[in-house]
Amino acid sequence: MKRVIFNQKGGVGKSTIAVNLAAIAAHQGKRTLLIDIDPQCNSSRYLLGAAASQKTPTVAGYFNQVLNFTLYPKPALDFVHATPFENLSLIVSDAEIGDLQSKLESRHKIYKLRDTLDELSKEYDEIFVDTPPAYNFFTQSALIAADRCLIPFDCDDFSRQALYTLVNNVAEIRADHNPGLSIEGIVVNQFQPRARLPQRLVDEMKAEGLPMLDSKLSSSIVIRESHDRGLPMIHLDARHKLSQEFLALYRELQAA
Repeated sequence: MKRVIFNQKGGVGKSTIAVNLAAIAAHQGKRTLLIDIDPQCNSSRYLLGAAASQKTPTVAGYFNQVLNFTLYPKPALDFVHATPFENLSLIVSDAEIGDLQSKLESRHKIYKLRDTLDELSKEYDEIFVDTPPAYNFFTQSALIAADRCLIPFDCDDFSRQALYTLVNNVAEIRADHNPGLSIEGIVVNQFQPRARLPQRLVDEMKAEGLPMLDSKLSSSIVIRESHDRGLPMIHLDARHKLSQEFLALYRELQAA
């Protein structure tokens, strides 16, 4: 299974969700790979801390290899690094990939990531891709390569308006490049069940036919501790409410 976590809006918990779902998959014994193609490198730092900046080769090295054709490229597995967590591996991002975008676009390299993920799928049960908060070369490449797209959403009207454009963009990728791509669903992050607005927005979006997931992720200060300590919630405190919500989300996705 190749899954992209994507939203064009920043600050919706994309990297947090990607890391925690990947950690749960690995914790359940699945050979799991997380690929960080966001120049902000949040997923890489979440799992490896300061050591992430010292890891080589990175995803920028991979895209440089794509850009500069060679008869004997490094195998995709050469870009994979171990993490402190059993069964969980990582392709580390770095800020350099932002400088490569226009060159990759001009050389029409948008299908290369698909070939690489097909190769890596032979080694891993689940692959998660954390994308930049933009509809650009990297997110398009990931959507072309993926089986499913999971969309994080925070409950406000501005995010809702942007969501329609996002859904249309995914539909366009499916129509033009990847007929097997599906939107797994929209997961509400930092949900506040006692507030009226979030529930009203969710109900209205369901009525519109948008694929809202039943699982929701609460707002909790503990996620800051999770980031700071470099411990996904399943490893920080498996019994915490937020850990159980991530687990429920993972189970819902598996059941789809």
